[in-house]
Amino acid sequence: MTTDTTTSEIELTIGAPAHGGHFVARHEGRVVFVRHALPGERVRARLTDAADGASFWRADVTEVLEAAPGRVEHFWPEADALRAASRGRLPVGGAEFGHIDLATQRALKADIFAEQLLRLAKVDQKVTVEPALDERADGLHWRTRASFSVAPGGRLAMHAHRSDELIPVQRMPLAVEAVNNLQLWDVDFSGVSRVEVAVPTTGAPLVLLIPAAGAHPKSLGRIASALPTGTSIASWDPETSTLNRLRGRTWVQETVLGHDYRVTGAGFWQIHRNAPQTLIGAVLDGLQIQPGEQIADLYAGAGLFTAPLADAAGESGRVLSVEASAAASRDARKNLFAAPQVEILQGRVDKALAAYEGRLDVVLLDPPRVGAGKDVVGQIVAAAPRAVGYVSCDPASFARDLGYFQDLGWKLESLRVFDLYPHTHHMESFAVLTPA
Repeated sequence: MTTDTTTSEIELTIGAPAHGGHFVARHEGRVVFVRHALPGERVRARLTDAADGASFWRADVTEVLEAAPGRVEHFWPEADALRAASRGRLPVGGAEFGHIDLATQRALKADIFAEQLLRLAKVDQKVTVEPALDERADGLHWRTRASFSVAPGGRLAMHAHRSDELIPVQRMPLAVEAVNNLQLWDVDFSGVSRVEVAVPTTGAPLVLLIPAAGAHPKSLGRIASALPTGTSIASWDPETSTLNRLRGRTWVQETVLGHDYRVTGAGFWQIHRNAPQTLIGAVLDGLQIQPGEQIADLYAGAGLFTAPLADAAGESGRVLSVEASAAASRDARKNLFAAPQVEILQGRVDKALAAYEGRLDVVLLDPPRVGAGKDVVGQIVAAAPRAVGYVSCDPASFARDLGYFQDLGWKLESLRVFDLYPHTHHMESFAVLTPA
């Protein structure tokens, strides 16, 4: 038997924040993970996932009965849970902390990160969350990448959280103004299932069109002709990783601290406009690379960290750059062709470490959200570097990996956490680990 979540509303007192953008409440002894709330609030919430036999339920706030300090009016009407509920709709996902002032957001993120460290790595440490370099006071207009779905009728839309429902949008306040200035909302994207936008620091924006199943090929040409002049356009098939140029380039150029980076198609790049500078500064300050050192840059992507690491190691040093994505590895070869001390390997990190011969003084890793895992951690420790730098976008996977390092005799030397995703529950961190 399943509770009817379309009409079921309950009153809750909100407790501590939980990883993932939720807050913990209890209803008749059962845990309820609630979105769009704040600790200490009394709210009315609509159940969104409430099977009778489930160990926990999920709910969205529909009305605030007693507000907590730190609650503000949401900056984005389409993402405002209270406004959406009053209209019988769901809010757009992706701005789940927009009802909280920035100082409170960062305090909550610090608590969440500290809780993950304590629970998963048994590390009791006070955490402070720092803003990105030159962050705006309102925390808006930071996304240089944006992804949109296409609603029936061809207009851009975004999904509600954990839902197939599409909500049409006319703007994206978290995106840099250059994304909004493209006015993609006025274009008929019929024949396309998703639209990806990348606005680089230099050069033309890139719009990737992901065709809908069974779409006529002519629809892509029609859409391309409707997009602003000067915009590069390509089609992208995620299933086959096929990238086809429709107009301009199939890549964008990013420039960070004097280095130029080519990033092709849907290749990974830090989303916040100032994340690259923020993280490079943290990495170089934390690792203190010396000339002549041997370094491994794992999960290296297009070479964001490889280039400054190579500068620091000098021509007498060596940097091994390992990346599984063939497209990103090709970009890295172009981006680092003038650095003879860099060796680029395309393939899995575990296989590259298993085949590597020679010493490693420093290892830097920036794994995907799932983390590096126990086997890779073991390989890194076996290489006996003096220090490991760990860039992470997920406190839970980082804490799990930290536990593996600790089991092998390593310790957390330093930790910095950055709010590179304002108005969302996400955060980025950089840690230095050393042999205990």
